[in-house]
Amino acid sequence: MRDLIILGTGPHAAEMAEIVAEVNRAGARWRLLGFLRAGSGEGPAELEGYPVLGTLADLAAYPQVEVLAEYGVRPPATVGARLQTLVAPSAFLARSARLGAGCVIYPQCFVGAQAVLGERVFVLAGAVINHDAWLADEVTVCSGVTLAGGVRVEQRAYLGQACTVRQNLHVGAGSVVGMGSVVTADVPAHAVVAGNPARVRRWS
Repeated sequence: MRDLIILGTGPHAAEMAEIVAEVNRAGARWRLLGFLRAGSGEGPAELEGYPVLGTLADLAAYPQVEVLAEYGVRPPATVGARLQTLVAPSAFLARSARLGAGCVIYPQCFVGAQAVLGERVFVLAGAVINHDAWLADEVTVCSGVTLAGGVRVEQRAYLGQACTVRQNLHVGAGSVVGMGSVVTADVPAHAVVAGNPARVRRWS
């Protein structure tokens, strides 16, 4: 087993610790040492029964330890190849799908054939990313989202809970798709869209 630290102490970090436990039940992989706070202020002393070991600045004391980063926490550049990808055992990943470093895939997700996810893509429970979809770095895919085949999502886009994006569409960088929206046309960069069909409501 390899030593592991989770960066962050929010609710997603707690959930990620439980996913790590599920991974280990399927086949021992990591020894979770604890968490590091993203901020410098006060925080919990422990989370999910594991200690909070300090802040991100204390990561230097663990030069060989592998790292997972929770949603919204950008790992220091010095982490390099130690940044791990976390996939819940109940998720389905096609053998031809590719995941970048730092991705987190929650339970009951589906990632189809030839799908490509960049670095630090966060995919919450029950999301469907169909064949040939392409997601850039730091995209957030909330619970219940469905991306049809060939959808392209640019960097730091946010796909709200239970939204649907029709096949072969393009979702621009920094855009936000509102929860429950049905996207039937390309989404411009930095647009906030919502509704069925989704329309631009404002700009981010």
